[in-house]
Amino acid sequence: MIINNPKFEVSAVKPAQYPKNNLPEIVLVGKSNVGKSSFINTMINRKKLARTSSEPGKTRQINFYNIDEKFYFVDLPGYGYSKMSKKEQEQVGHFIEEYLFNREQIALIIFLVDIRHSPTENDRLMYDYVIRSSLPFIILANKADKLAPTKVLDSANNLQKLLNPIGDIPTLPFSSEKKIYMDDVWNEIEKYL
Repeated sequence: MIINNPKFEVSAVKPAQYPKNNLPEIVLVGKSNVGKSSFINTMINRKKLARTSSEPGKTRQINFYNIDEKFYFVDLPGYGYSKMSKKEQEQVGHFIEEYLFNREQIALIIFLVDIRHSPTENDRLMYDYVIRSSLPFIILANKADKLAPTKVLDSANNLQKLLNPIGDIPTLPFSSEKKIYMDDVWNEIEKYL
């Protein structure tokens, strides 16, 4: 897919702040520092549209990126980062839940996990949460550039077996550094647009 004019549109914490134009939304979920912002920048071929940070837990709102007036990438706050107070975690959890369970424009959820590690307890909780939403989703085994190329597919398959043993959810490797997996991800996304 060729992207010409992507733009950051709005940060939101409640439905009144969400975009009103009914474009389909591709939603990114994953723990803090798993690479959601880098994923967006890679897919739209921009360096800094979505702000990346070396400090996890920076995203505390729902960020909507308008992609050529065709759809949105929606970046949800990451989970599993302990510097947020309990109260902040509850507030963030509440508005994420409100968004995921009530937003009719969600076309696909992309669940990012780190290809190098077994899923954490928080990853498993999020996986169960996404399953309960009954929304279509794929698993993205991110940071594939950190592995030897010969180990990428085995690691992605292993992640799928751990999270989704029946194998009905597509699990794709991805790397923001080496853009060799982008076409497979675009092919999956385009099925839902």
